[in-house]
Amino acid sequence: MLSDRITRREAIKAGTAALAAAGVSAARAAAKPEPPQTPTIGIATLGFGQHTNAGLAGELARNGIRVVQLFLSQTDSRYWKYNGRSDVSDLTAQRCKAIAEAYRSAGVSIHSIGVYTNLIHPDEAERKANLAYFEAMMTIGGAMGVTTFITEAGDYHSDEPAPPLAYHFQETVWKRMVATGKELAHLAERHQATVLLEPFFGGFLASAKRARVFIEEIASPRVRALLDPANLLEVNDLEEMFTQLAPYTDCLHAKDRKLHVGRGVAAGQGDLDYPTFVQLAAKHTPRAPLILEYVGPDDYKQALAHLRNAMRP
Repeated sequence: MLSDRITRREAIKAGTAALAAAGVSAARAAAKPEPPQTPTIGIATLGFGQHTNAGLAGELARNGIRVVQLFLSQTDSRYWKYNGRSDVSDLTAQRCKAIAEAYRSAGVSIHSIGVYTNLIHPDEAERKANLAYFEAMMTIGGAMGVTTFITEAGDYHSDEPAPPLAYHFQETVWKRMVATGKELAHLAERHQATVLLEPFFGGFLASAKRARVFIEEIASPRVRALLDPANLLEVNDLEEMFTQLAPYTDCLHAKDRKLHVGRGVAAGQGDLDYPTFVQLAAKHTPRAPLILEYVGPDDYKQALAHLRNAMRP
């Protein structure tokens, strides 16, 4: 019958429609989100002060850790000083390369270097000296092939009677810190480096929101964030931390803390919800390594096991 016949034109139209439908299906399949990536686990070297760099690299590699955040605190590189600066004039390029090679030859990469100098000191000469120290650490990192550096804002307490509003939250201090942050960004640009700021509820960067606003006011791709949820547990929920800081976060610290307690502890010894933490990390910051912190030879394996268990599906 005539109604049962398909003309050549109709056949072409039907074929074209089929191809278009197939293309839409393929596009939809290609647009399906990939499953969350599992973040890399690393470790901070600060708690291993009785190891040489080579000895520590071997120890960590044997236990499956392939990334470190380097603090110059080992027996053959004693330069670590929190909230201040050290004399690093004898840390030559040759020594820097040897330290880096100690890790890399064991299959361990150096993600970043901890600086943690004082950026908030009210004395201009002291701030300039600390910025010069920061730049010296960038030069050291350059010799090691490392371009990421970690710091807090720093800490300052006057001997004078406490003012009505804490020093860290005064308007003049905020403006001065923004100016200092811009100077730091300029140094980072000069060295093709990135500085990650670590918030802590007891200091200038006292919340995830405050850290985000500060980073956005500096307005440089060279200044970003390190998120340590244990540092903000007192003031932010985990979801708040990631909502505020995920777009800027290049690294995470994996330690723990009890609520209403100042001192941090190893992962698994506090009140941080680790399964939720690692789920949010995998979702929002999958390329940022999880760096175990506040651990040493006696407890890093337990903290590592706790972190790995939390990361299991």
